[in-house]
Amino acid sequence: MNAPLGRRALAEAVGSAALVAVVVGSGIQATRLTADVGVQLLADSLATVLGLGVLITLLGPVSGAHFNPVVTLAAWFTDRRTPGGLTLRDAAAYLSAQTAGAVAGAVLADAMFGRPLVRWSTHDRSAGHLWLGELVATAGLVLLVFGLARTGRSRSAPFAVASYIGAAYWFTSSTAFANPAVTVGRAFTDTFAGIAPSSVGPFVVAQAAGAVIGLGLVSAVFAAPGPVPTAAAPVVDEAEPSAPARS
Repeated sequence: MNAPLGRRALAEAVGSAALVAVVVGSGIQATRLTADVGVQLLADSLATVLGLGVLITLLGPVSGAHFNPVVTLAAWFTDRRTPGGLTLRDAAAYLSAQTAGAVAGAVLADAMFGRPLVRWSTHDRSAGHLWLGELVATAGLVLLVFGLARTGRSRSAPFAVASYIGAAYWFTSSTAFANPAVTVGRAFTDTFAGIAPSSVGPFVVAQAAGAVIGLGLVSAVFAAPGPVPTAAAPVVDEAEPSAPARS
């Protein structure tokens, strides 16, 4: 990634905005087309998988397509002593761009469907089993992204990361947000994919813990360190049914 920091940060902002717009917009569309919560989640997860794969493929060569603060911080931590690696200044710019982009994506999705541009979500997601789901989803994502990098298979990231997020929509109780920026963005929309502001903090803590565990698993499973991933991704984020929490 040789692009100037400003261009890379813009790519992260655009990618994060597009990702959240896909998650929120497909959730709104699904609830308008069917009352079946299972079908709604299926539609939302499929749209997220396809959109995420496209975004990583498109923007990976510019910024690495993190779209996710935990991936960015993990990349900085693992490569901070490597010449040409992500610097703390880079990481700060990425995190700001990702969060701003995620909020803009939620507002854009609401605007496209004629909804109030900013309405705090009332979808409470406060429960221990949901936090555990976030921890598991984020640990798996970090293990996948950095495991691919250590084995020299980062080119598989668009398909692999999108596939993992699609699966995690269904096998985690939280529907695998696995992304602090996306979690914050989704608090700005009172729709299927939303999360109440009061639920954001514990989700982010669980995601951070999951990232630490994921990095530990990378070190334990893969012997030799490798380059920072050139096509990481976030997660995701998705929406979900009313009982289990859902991107």
